[in-house]
Amino acid sequence: MNDKSFTLGVLTSGGDAPGMNACIRAVVRTGIANNCRVIGVSNGFDGLINGEFRDLGPRDVGGILQRGGTILQTRRSDLFREARGQREAIRRMNEAGMDGLVVIGGDGSLNGAFALHNQGIKVIGVPGSIDNDIWGTNISIGVDTAMNTIMEAVDKLRDTASSHGRAFLIETMGRGSGYLAAMAGIVCGAEIILIPEVQITVEEVADAIEDAYKRGKTHAIIINAEGSGHKTAELAQALDDMDVGFKTRVTILGHIQRGGSPTAYDRLLASQMGVKAVEGLLAGTSGMMTGLKGRGVDYVALEEVLSHKRTVNLDYYNMARTLAR
Repeated sequence: MNDKSFTLGVLTSGGDAPGMNACIRAVVRTGIANNCRVIGVSNGFDGLINGEFRDLGPRDVGGILQRGGTILQTRRSDLFREARGQREAIRRMNEAGMDGLVVIGGDGSLNGAFALHNQGIKVIGVPGSIDNDIWGTNISIGVDTAMNTIMEAVDKLRDTASSHGRAFLIETMGRGSGYLAAMAGIVCGAEIILIPEVQITVEEVADAIEDAYKRGKTHAIIINAEGSGHKTAELAQALDDMDVGFKTRVTILGHIQRGGSPTAYDRLLASQMGVKAVEGLLAGTSGMMTGLKGRGVDYVALEEVLSHKRTVNLDYYNMARTLAR
């Protein structure tokens, strides 16, 4: 139990990720267990600027563990990128008596957290991004759920692809990181994967699909990360024009990858990170992010996190190509 009263804020920012609610729940209940007042900030950094605050207690976060999205809602804030927006946010925090803030989100959110830290605000970030593109943690909140969503979708698409003798071109999220596409390629048995980290030509894609056809495969699965450099519809048309054996059908998974009830793994990871964030703030830690290292959650400096870019381990990409034979 913390003897000194501490007022703790929590917000979610940027793209939503399954497990954010589990993290909010962990922050609130850990704070309350340590005699803290916990304030929920609605609508990310915009809500911080506008003073969209409400007190949260244990019952306010009951029944949210299994829910996707975020009960605090989230958005991206252009105003917070400016000095005047940050000054207004700090003024609002001071008026509310906030002693520290937990920021749950991706790269942009962590940049916002670091900006507050540099102006004297005690803040700890928690990585929430389905792209798994955040340096300093083995995995971010939401990745496992998104991966399972993709796997379930591709498994269903494979059934119809095999029935009709089609090639299915499936677009996943991943503007700057091919993690989801690469992992999906392994667990879904894709014939070829397109990711931002490896540039391949349309001709190479066509050769791989034609080779699968010649070897007697009844279907082909192509996973295309949205940031690969190939527009999905244009690639599908090019493959049909090149007559690779299979006719091509397109499925863009889109925002379905962000939704849904978080997996057991994401619930556990989010809970661990939420608890660790509160413990850090109460111990006087600031300017850090919670990150999974090995089997445990620890702190990593936001400055280090933001000075690196996490990309997919190409060993996984090469594994997928080997297993597609």
